[in-house]
Order: sequence, then structure tokens, then C-alpha cells
Amino acid sequence: MGVNLNGYDYQRVQGADDVSINVASLGSGPPVVLLHGFPQTHLMWRHVAADLAADHTVIMPDLRGYGDSDKPADTGLTYSKRTMAADVVAVAKAFGHDRFALVGHDRGAHVAFRAGLDHPDAVTHLAALDVLPTLDTWDVMRGTTAVVGFHLYLMAQPPGLAEELIGARPDEFFGHFLDIWSQSPFPADIREAYLKASRDAVTSIIADYRATATIDVEHDTASRDAGVHLRMPVTVLQQDWGAALGFDAEALWRKWAPDLDHGTVSCGHFMAEEAPDVVAGAIRALLTR
Repeated sequence: MGVNLNGYDYQRVQGADDVSINVASLGSGPPVVLLHGFPQTHLMWRHVAADLAADHTVIMPDLRGYGDSDKPADTGLTYSKRTMAADVVAVAKAFGHDRFALVGHDRGAHVAFRAGLDHPDAVTHLAALDVLPTLDTWDVMRGTTAVVGFHLYLMAQPPGLAEELIGARPDEFFGHFLDIWSQSPFPADIREAYLKASRDAVTSIIADYRATATIDVEHDTASRDAGVHLRMPVTVLQQDWGAALGFDAEALWRKWAPDLDHGTVSCGHFMAEEAPDVVAGAIRALLTR
């Protein structure tokens, strides 16, 4: 079992394909679902959730394959963002909500993106923290600048190699990202919780990333070619990747999200923990649109 947050209600909810999802919740009022990123769990939202729960029902699942949620064997579709988005809709329904605002960070933002495309009648507002859509991510990773995304390429390989390499030294691998992507150190107990959760989920985390180089590309290409876009108000917060890597992040997002509010932050990647007031404020502003 992972670390639980004091004062939160915990329950297991059935997602898609009978997968059991670990969910923490807090507060009452209009629902907001918060999806964590890599290499983390729902714990990353502890500061933002405390703010939002003053007047919202905050629902924080561990994504399938992460934390205390089930980690089913991969069939090729198991960790597609389409399947993971179906988990999110099922979780919200289990809490009695057919419509909800959705916020995702990193991997969770990719799930939120697909949920917004596939379930526009369920997702009322959408926020994505520090990602580009999948197709755009692959398109901008060129030349020596792609070195920063080496893990994307490693985990995209066929099953076997990445599992062996990462499984041999999981704390060093996952800890590398916790350290270099943050501008301030994590509390020791939180860092250890993330490392333990990740070392217990090497295979499923890799399957999640592998899907982003395979089935997710197929799904997103089909959506793009069909002219499908995000119909709800969208907020994107990012580090200023474009200035560093030479692309216009806002323009890339606007192709998918016509009703877009795009902003950059001065903190590191883990903005919900490094600048929770900024993130909570952006979410609250989104919910008024």
C-alpha cells in the first residue's frame, strides 16, 4: 500500500475492463478530477486539492498502472490513453458525476487530453500541465535537443530491454527525473513514496509510455485527420519549452483547443508542488469560463 493523505476518503472504484482504481477524494461541490503525472501518484495534488476542496469535490485517482491502482498486463490497448480516459469517466460516474472538470499533469495530461476528445459531453473544462499533445511532442523532438526526452525513446522499445534496464536500478532511474525536473527538493517522505510506487510498477509504467509511441499515435492521428478538437474551455500551463527547443507551444495547442488560455510558469516541471497557488488559481480561473 502507498502513502495515504490524512483527512481524505479512499476507495477503490471499477474503471474500464474491470480494472480497480485507487481514488482519494475530499470536499463537496462541483467535481474536479485531478490526474497525476510521472513518476508520481495522486499525492502530487495534496496542496492544490486542499485549496480546491473548500468549494469543490476533488477526485484524485491513481492512474491504472501507477500507485495503488491495478497494473494489468498489457495487451496493446490496456494502457492506451483512450482506455485510461475511460477509467476516468467511470471513476467520476462512481462518484455520481456525469460531467466534471478535468486537470492533468504530465502523463495525466495526456489522459485528460484524450478524455476531452472522446468524452466532450462529460468533460466541462480541461487543464493540462507541462505537456504538448502526443503528436506534437514527437514532432518537436529533433536533433540534440531530443536528449532531454531520452526516456520517451527508451520506453518506446519493444518489451524486454527497458524492463531489464530500468528494473535493475529503478530508484536511480525514477529519482533522476524527480531531481532534474524540480527546482526544489521533495520532502524525503514524499520522494520515497514516489520511488516505492514507481519501483513497484516498472512494467506498467513502461507500457503506458510505450502506448504513447504506438496506439496513442494512431488514435491522435485519426482524431486530427477527422478534425476533432477540444470543445470545452482549455487552460495549459507549461515551462517555456518553446524558447528552449524552438517551437511555439501555444500555437501547437491552439490547433487542438480553440478556446485556449495558455501560460508559462517560472517553476520546474512539478508545478502543483512547487507553485500550488499558481496552479490552483489557474484552475479556478478556468472554471469561471
